[in-house]
This record gives sequence, C-alpha cells and structure tokens, in this order.
Amino acid sequence: MIITVASFKGGVGKTTAAIHLAAFLQTQGETLLIDADPNRSATGWAMRGSLPYEVVDEWRSPQRVRNFSHVVIDTQARPVQRDLELLTDGCDLLILPTTPDVLAMDALVLTLECLHTIGANRYRIMLNIIPPKPSRDGETVRSLLQESGMPVFAAGVRRLAAFQKAARAGIPVYEVKDPRAADGWQDYVSVGEEMLEVFGG
Repeated sequence: MIITVASFKGGVGKTTAAIHLAAFLQTQGETLLIDADPNRSATGWAMRGSLPYEVVDEWRSPQRVRNFSHVVIDTQARPVQRDLELLTDGCDLLILPTTPDVLAMDALVLTLECLHTIGANRYRIMLNIIPPKPSRDGETVRSLLQESGMPVFAAGVRRLAAFQKAARAGIPVYEVKDPRAADGWQDYVSVGEEMLEVFGG
C-alpha cells in the first residue's frame, strides 16, 4: 500500500501525520517512509532519535520500494497541479491533513478544486491538531465537510503536547513520557484502521 501525505498549507501537521501513519502501517508489515519534502523534516525527526522503520529521501527510494509492504510519502507543502497529478497517479491513497480553522480550510478548498480538475478520487481528508473541548471546531468542520460530500476520515487527531515532545526526541508519540501520549497514538491507530478498512483491500 502506498500512502501519500500532502497539503497546500504548512503548519497542518503533515510530517507528524506521515511519521505516525508509517508507524501504524509498520505494525501491519514492513514500511518505508520516503521524505520527499525539501525541508527534510521526517529525516530530521528520524536523525534525532529512532523510528521503527526506515526513512529515505526520494533519490534513494526507487530501488528500495519493492522490499516493503507499505510506503508512506511525505511531500513538500503547496504542490502545484502537476505535482498532484504525479502524486495521485503513484499512490493508493492521498491523505490531506488539515486543521479545523479558516485559513486551513481555504487552502483545503484550493487543493480539492485542483484534485477535481485532474479527476483524482483516491483521497481523504484527515482533521488534525483538533483543539480540545470545550472547542467544537473539529466536530463543526467534520460535519461541514461531510454535508458537502467531501471524503473525510471519521477519526481525527487531537492537538496534544505529546506530539511536540515526540518530534524533539525523534521518536513516535507512543514512546513519549507524557500522560496523553497514549491518546495521541490511539488517534492515529483509529485513522490507520479506518484507512485499511476502506482502502487496504
């Protein structure tokens, strides 16, 4: 299974999503994370600590892909239409992480318009960095997306300090010593299970 994570806007947790979706898929089979973001954020994460799978850049990936059951690709922010065409053609599922706020929604609309233009249909929106209650932003945005017929995961990922700790230490969130770390990991397990149920065959 090849999963690509992309976004028209920075700051929506794209690399964090790629890191943890790869960690989930590693529990299902050998997984490779391809860091195709020029910022090399996933590579930096891996170099600061230890991840349970291999991370390579896009230049070293072609000869490696065949050795893995699953591949996750972390892409550069703000892909142009041609980038999206290549990304959607080469993967089983394009995941679009977004935060439930106005600026992120504006960027998401542009992404969806571009995907519609190129005729892409193997994608799903993932609500990310959802603020804690009493905020209802996550529920409100999910409802709006669903009412508009947009493909959105029923599960989402909450805004937790444990993810920042994981990034600093270079480890998955489930290894972080934080009382909410298990909650953060469970969010990704829920997204991952839903992803496999719908797209995993």
